[in-house]
Amino acid sequence: MSLSLLLKGQFAYFQSKGFQVEVGSANGLEVESIIQEENVKHHDFLFTRDISPLKDLQALFQLIRFLRANSFDIVHTHTPKAGLIGMMAAWFCRVPVRMHTVAGLPLMEARGFKRKILVWVERLTYSCATKVYPNSFAQKDFILQYIYANEKKIKVIGNGSSNGINCKHFQSRPMLVERAEQIRLKLGISSSKHVAVFVGRVTGDKGINELIDAFKQFDNLELILVGPFEPELDPLAPSTIEEINSNPSIHSVGFQNDIRAYLLASDFLVFPSYREGFPNVPMQAGAMGLPSIVTDINGCNEIIVHEKNGLIVPPKNAEALTSAIMRLLTDKPMMDTLKLNARDMIVNRYDQKSLWEALHSEYLEQIAKHVR
Repeated sequence: MSLSLLLKGQFAYFQSKGFQVEVGSANGLEVESIIQEENVKHHDFLFTRDISPLKDLQALFQLIRFLRANSFDIVHTHTPKAGLIGMMAAWFCRVPVRMHTVAGLPLMEARGFKRKILVWVERLTYSCATKVYPNSFAQKDFILQYIYANEKKIKVIGNGSSNGINCKHFQSRPMLVERAEQIRLKLGISSSKHVAVFVGRVTGDKGINELIDAFKQFDNLELILVGPFEPELDPLAPSTIEEINSNPSIHSVGFQNDIRAYLLASDFLVFPSYREGFPNVPMQAGAMGLPSIVTDINGCNEIIVHEKNGLIVPPKNAEALTSAIMRLLTDKPMMDTLKLNARDMIVNRYDQKSLWEALHSEYLEQIAKHVR
């Protein structure tokens, strides 16, 4: 899913620049579309998202055998688990350029012994890499302060983000407006109702408990939840689940391959996550012309400028979320200003082509430095 959604289009771009690109991940439903759309070879590895030492060791040996059987100039990893195993294997096999992108740090929400283990894992990953790329400036500062002090190894590409935003794809057009109207009709949302939308995993660490607590305060608001429930990761409070299931103004539509029409069916995005690297959703919503309410966390507080293209509230704070929603519903001049600024502030800073060009320059620089 990370290859398919978070890095979409990047592999085809680098092949167009003369690179031979091969990708690897755990097996999944997205593999065939990755191969067809990106025109790349895909390799299955035994990666898991949970902490599983025996499976992780098996995946490490599998990846070492693969790298020894091939000859790569660059290994570039994303996500914590693939980063740890990929960087260790690439270091062991002496791949000259070992690049790791940090898109999120679970340790930010961890405590006690678990946090110490996760910090150690990050340090090991960075030690094996030749270069580490936080995908936000705030995340870079956090890494340098709490994890890894070697500033020469840490760099943010462009203005942040792992892949930027395809601003041609994420823009309003008549066909999408029509689909948005059909969605509202299907969900039974009248044209007079205001609509908030959330896009992402429907879990506790995405701020869903606080979002539902805030939403219950409004009679003239509908809420669309776009994304899968993943109770095995961070389950919701029982009262939250009950409210989602029983409240006719909450519409849970599950995972959607194309979220654009759902964004256009809404007035604003609410994204109250506890932690992120550099999230795509606020950028996607902004490119579609939506203001966003986000939490004051890494990435979100760089994409959204308070009272310019959205509002920023403290994380884990249902009262602040309620107040922010109320402002958007009652302060029409401010809402109009946020909408007017939303798309331009994304296009000017995070257009995908600009980020790919910056990453291409970084590849060439690292090759010149390390490949003999």
